[in-house]
Amino acid sequence: GIEIEYSDLMVAQGEYQSSCATVLMLDCSHSMILYGEDRFTPAKRVALALSQLIKHQYPGDALKVVLFHDSAEEVPLKELGRVRVGPYYTNTREGLRLARRILDRQRKDMRQIIMITDGKPSALTQPDGRIYRNAFGLDPYVLRETFAEVAACRRSGIMINTFMLARDHDLVAFVRRVARICKGKAYFTTPYTLGEYVLADYLTNKTRTVH
Repeated sequence: GIEIEYSDLMVAQGEYQSSCATVLMLDCSHSMILYGEDRFTPAKRVALALSQLIKHQYPGDALKVVLFHDSAEEVPLKELGRVRVGPYYTNTREGLRLARRILDRQRKDMRQIIMITDGKPSALTQPDGRIYRNAFGLDPYVLRETFAEVAACRRSGIMINTFMLARDHDLVAFVRRVARICKGKAYFTTPYTLGEYVLADYLTNKTRTVH
């Protein structure tokens, strides 16, 4: 046998940086510029700041951007500066579905959606391609289908962190339920502090101490 004493042991501590694939979902529905407040421009700045952080400090990570409004589409980062607020409604389910398809192609340690929004889900893309819209209240049909997509993201191992730029009671309840379903986080912030929250959250998820 080998005799080992306490003095023979050494503990090494370091940091492990996981690889990460992120889809940044930006709400560009009309509510993002309503009531004299431009919430969309600060959200775009956050996306560009996050892309620069990843490019210079974590070049192995992946970042894609999805815009959602009546529908949803992926946009190249280089075109984000020219994007303007789009149609009126908020098709959160379609944005999540597109983000999930993008992330399903990524082979990273962590896959996440960062969703920046200020409005309730108010639209759905139906199987025949038509858009169902309801701007009044939280439509049970829209909510049910949106929560089903959140659950699909969780089954795919995708975390959703939501950054809400409004504090309406129903919106707070919606965001908290999204967080519960997917084991993600919910942040209630403003256009002025959004960047601080998003970048801090990204860095926190990137690094953990290992022994």
